[in-house]
Amino acid sequence: MPQITELLDGPSMNRALTRIAHEIIERNKGIDQCILVGIKTRGAFLAKRLAEKIEKIEGQPIRTGELDITLYRDDLSTKNENGEALVQQVDIDYVVEAQKIVLVDDVLYTGRTVRAALDAVIDLGRPSQIQLAVLVDRGHRELPIRADYVGKNIPTSSSERIVVRLTEVDGEDNVTLHKAD
Repeated sequence: MPQITELLDGPSMNRALTRIAHEIIERNKGIDQCILVGIKTRGAFLAKRLAEKIEKIEGQPIRTGELDITLYRDDLSTKNENGEALVQQVDIDYVVEAQKIVLVDDVLYTGRTVRAALDAVIDLGRPSQIQLAVLVDRGHRELPIRADYVGKNIPTSSSERIVVRLTEVDGEDNVTLHKAD
């Protein structure tokens, strides 16, 4: 039976997202040319939460979008019954040209998901900058990718798993570490 340790509860997750929201505003000197783009599934919900926090701080909404990077993955494993890639909708209703894109995801691990998201965004146009916000950075990068905004750094071994649970998907907010016996 795996050993499970809670690393972030709901209130600490909320504090981390509030800090990231402030850091995004500060680094970009406001939000005028920013678009938050959540990587489906949990990254999209985290982007919506960040957008709400940023709107409360700035008094105006930030543009948001969602990105399904399935077809851009180099380790494509999610397939439908026909063996084809299972693709969800890309929902970015803004021109990305000359904008600052802030990609949002739940966990940064090998960097392959982020690499796929970079390819997907660049296919939409040429942003002036692409930044990365993650709730958890667990290390073990296989590509030279790092996050600009991190909720919590959690060094892990390759045999451990980080599980992010969000109210919108899982009915509760927490981050847990699962160690195999």
